[in-house]
Amino acid sequence: MRHTLLDHTTSHADETHRHAYNAAFHELGLSWNWDTVTYTRLQMQAHGRADVRTYLQTEQSHLLRAYEAEFLVNAIETEKARCYAGMTTSRSRSAFCPVPASKSLSLMTA
Repeated sequence: MRHTLLDHTTSHADETHRHAYNAAFHELGLSWNWDTVTYTRLQMQAHGRADVRTYLQTEQSHLLRAYEAEFLVNAIETEKARCYAGMTTSRSRSAFCPVPASKSLSLMTA
């Protein structure tokens, strides 16, 4: 029973991180959405900043012609951290950050 509770807690934390990434993408004007399958696949390959870099290189490589990878990773991770903090404070996993962003990037992925 204890193992199941720990698994549930870890799963909940992972889902909150995934929702925070999706909220960060939205706040930055990126039309990305990491579903559970995508997030799990990325987690199996790497974690954190490396997840974002891997996704950029494999799924959004066209952006690397206009932006430095490190710039994009920093912007996404900074916004994700802000969204995650807001979500854990308010216990909300809404699609948007509960606290308005001080700055947003206008990145187009079309």
